[in-house]
Amino acid sequence: MRKIQMVDLQSQYSFIKEQVNNSITEVLESAAFINGPEVQNFQKELEEYLDVKHVIPCANGTDALQIAMMGLNLKPGDEVITVDFTFAATVEVIALLQLTPVLVDVDPSTFNIDIEAIKKAITPKTKAIVPVHLFGQCANMEAIMEIAKEHNLYVIEDDAQGIGADYTFSNGVTKKSGAIGHVAATSFFPSKNLGCYGDGGAIFTNDDELAHTLRGIVNHGMYERYHHDVVGVNSRLDSIQAAVLRAKLPLLDTYNTKRRKAAVKYTEALKGHNHIITPAITEGALTENNNHHVFHQYTLRITNGKRDELVKFLNENGIPCGVYYPIPLHSQKAYMDSRYNENDFKITNQLVKEVISLPMHTELDDDQILFITDKIKEFIN
Repeated sequence: MRKIQMVDLQSQYSFIKEQVNNSITEVLESAAFINGPEVQNFQKELEEYLDVKHVIPCANGTDALQIAMMGLNLKPGDEVITVDFTFAATVEVIALLQLTPVLVDVDPSTFNIDIEAIKKAITPKTKAIVPVHLFGQCANMEAIMEIAKEHNLYVIEDDAQGIGADYTFSNGVTKKSGAIGHVAATSFFPSKNLGCYGDGGAIFTNDDELAHTLRGIVNHGMYERYHHDVVGVNSRLDSIQAAVLRAKLPLLDTYNTKRRKAAVKYTEALKGHNHIITPAITEGALTENNNHHVFHQYTLRITNGKRDELVKFLNENGIPCGVYYPIPLHSQKAYMDSRYNENDFKITNQLVKEVISLPMHTELDDDQILFITDKIKEFIN
């Protein structure tokens, strides 16, 4: 059996090595390292894939979130509702812009933002909602967009973990994650479902005026060289990373199908066992052809209080795993606030004690999945 890795980028690269190497060589020979043809072509191809009018590439996913908020002209003190159970980047940019983060709890089955918690958190100062498509499954965007419309709020999708996922509305219309809210941000960090070989990110929107603003912000606020029309930053996706992403984008759906196949096998092996809760799927059955979850992570809940012991046991048996996330954002030193009440975070406070993410990538094979699940059952039993 091959060595088990949390993410196996080496094996993934081996299948696309020739195309990636050729694309990178073309960039090197052209010397068009910044805003070259590879960036422009990737932008157009991603717009087509997502069926979104505008993709604005940038340097990383955190920049993408920050620039999206800058483009909406939010003011210091404006409140932005987001989720307590996610990576810090989501709330980090809110604080950096001197906006007021308002953290709320999550749904216990999907781990995505709780709709009733959003409703309770809205005040006259609320200006935006940031749903996070955690672990590769869309938040309840239909309900979120309805709330936003009722209260005249912006919706900023954090799509760093969900690219390629579908969301189906009650009327049967299906859209890609990141193409639903007023604006969205994603990351191309190497371990993402669509990852480059360094840092990278992008912003998506269907709003022409907002897209124009965002394109200025990413480039020092310039539309014409040395004419600074808006306050901007320096955040660009370089051409070499765009070349890598262009090689991978046509394979994204295949990559996501492979992840779902692995998820099906994990779930079949682990379902029905005491003290193990497998991932919940909100749209349709868990099948390899259901594109509503793209499994950036495959995350279990271990309910017997022995999650940390299981982590140690798996590591001792050569099985890497992750705890995403061990500390709620409202308990992080940087984001503590007297406004928060522990009773409002019951689900998050429970999840941080129970969640464990198993190896999940496009190169997982049956022997590895069998070994991983057998070891988990050995420990649980």
